[in-house]
Amino acid sequence: MSDTKPLMPHATASWLVDNSGLSFEQIAEFCGLHILEVQAMADDLASSKYTGRDPVHSGELTHEEIAKGEADGEYRLEMQRAPVSVSRTKGPRYTPVSKRQDKPDGISWLLRNHPEISDAQISKLIGTTRNTINAIRDRSHWNIQNIQSKDPVTLGLCSQRELDAVVAKAAKKAGLTEETADVEPKLGSDKERLIEELHQERADAEKAAAQAAQEAEAAAWLEARKEGGEGSTEG
Repeated sequence: MSDTKPLMPHATASWLVDNSGLSFEQIAEFCGLHILEVQAMADDLASSKYTGRDPVHSGELTHEEIAKGEADGEYRLEMQRAPVSVSRTKGPRYTPVSKRQDKPDGISWLLRNHPEISDAQISKLIGTTRNTINAIRDRSHWNIQNIQSKDPVTLGLCSQRELDAVVAKAAKKAGLTEETADVEPKLGSDKERLIEELHQERADAEKAAAQAAQEAEAAAWLEARKEGGEGSTEG
């Protein structure tokens, strides 16, 4: 296990600095850190303060192994038990801390624009609780005055594909599929009509610009002729 490193290397190094006589080199090598990082911890100069993590309690080291290292500065500490990786299998979707404040806005948007989506689907899509959803729905949420409905895709709370899948599933369950099918051709025809209007506007603008250029050219020609006539009269 010589290549295996502690689950929390900085916290482990901090604990070893405070609770053992190991050299900085030994601690750095065991934790997979640079020796200067360990030195900064020892001198209390590290920009981040770490709460020490006891590697003996976690089984990654033993007191006997630490004692060997303290007795011999050249000794390389051996990991006694590989750290147990933490996997997330259940629970709501994980949302970065920076985006958690946007969740109420996304929930409000879903409640307003897609009432067919169930609370369970919203909870899974956004990563929230039913209590929060109900509080926003009945406007009893503590921050309801500052909540603004915003598309959760724009907020980065879910992907467009995920949202579309949930909406389609909810619509099918609510029996709205046929209605949606009737709306899609209408949206397509509206789009085509809008494109035609834009093309016509562009053609009209080009025609008007060409006409204006011709009028300006004619005006300039008349002005030049007028000035030439006045010059010959004065002569």
